[in-house]
Amino acid sequence: MTSLIKIDDYSRESKYEQIVKSIIHNISVGNLVMDQKIPSINSFSENFYVSRDTVEKAYNILKKRNVISSVRGKGFYVAKTQLISKVNILFLINRLSADKMKIYNAFAQTIGSNVHIDLHIYNSDETLFLNLLEERKLSYDYYVVMPHFKTENKEHTGMTPRVSHALKKIPESKLILMDNGLNSYQNQIITVYQDFEKDIYSALMEGLHTLCKYQKITLVYPQESICPYPRRIFHGIRKFCSMHQFDFEVVDEVSHDMVIAKGDLFIIIEESELVAFVKQVREKEYKLGEDIGVVSYNDTPLKNLFGISVVSTDYDVMGDMAAKMILNKERGNYKVPFNFIHRESA
Repeated sequence: MTSLIKIDDYSRESKYEQIVKSIIHNISVGNLVMDQKIPSINSFSENFYVSRDTVEKAYNILKKRNVISSVRGKGFYVAKTQLISKVNILFLINRLSADKMKIYNAFAQTIGSNVHIDLHIYNSDETLFLNLLEERKLSYDYYVVMPHFKTENKEHTGMTPRVSHALKKIPESKLILMDNGLNSYQNQIITVYQDFEKDIYSALMEGLHTLCKYQKITLVYPQESICPYPRRIFHGIRKFCSMHQFDFEVVDEVSHDMVIAKGDLFIIIEESELVAFVKQVREKEYKLGEDIGVVSYNDTPLKNLFGISVVSTDYDVMGDMAAKMILNKERGNYKVPFNFIHRESA
């Protein structure tokens, strides 16, 4: 095995990273096979003139990825070969929701069967995201990230200094940003995104001829959430209301004592709030689309089934396009279409 491992003293990569990549490469090309024994930490350290700590760090990373295993008193062995021969993709989603899974499913279908996708949910938590990335930063061919994080004040941010620093360590040819575009990368990576403020303003403009029969627009926008929503959604709706002289109000939730009056239009972000709102409308015997209007954020099959108007990006296109750009070795930005879909509720 000594002849298989290459360590460059002058490389900008750390030596433990070179060890990890070299072992994975040799497994992928068949030089190392399942259950084959590899050198002990001490032996590796002596043969390659690297510190024992360096080898131990590399082996620990390989063990976490289940690439190698250790048997007490016997040594280290190759534990996985099948998935290494495939293209491996780390897919990091900020929250588990119908729209995020729609992106993932479209991506997985287009990218094909000769790919292993490792899906993780980080709940917009910076520390959890950084830990996931650090543990897995040397084991994948591509890193697909939906960058949505929450600040200490529980507000949404697309990026934090620590996350930006971590992502810069990933080669640009391997990094794909989805859902939320970041201007700092320009055309150097794959970015498939929606523009929250401009998109929702344009979508509401599409529906203006329908919405103009209402006098007031109320946005149900959760100010605090486990995975907060981009503030740019609020800015886009406020701009639309200001430009077209709608009364505008923002509330955190659909409360039991919320005033619902004829001529009001509600734009609702979360599906649970939509259910509570429709229930109240029915209890008050108002008719959706005539007395009261409602537009929901993000389309789902159930909203289509029950005739709920929506403003929504095309999540199938988002997942499909990101996969196609990987397959075609493309880089650059693609903004996904975002539309007003008129149904009976508005």
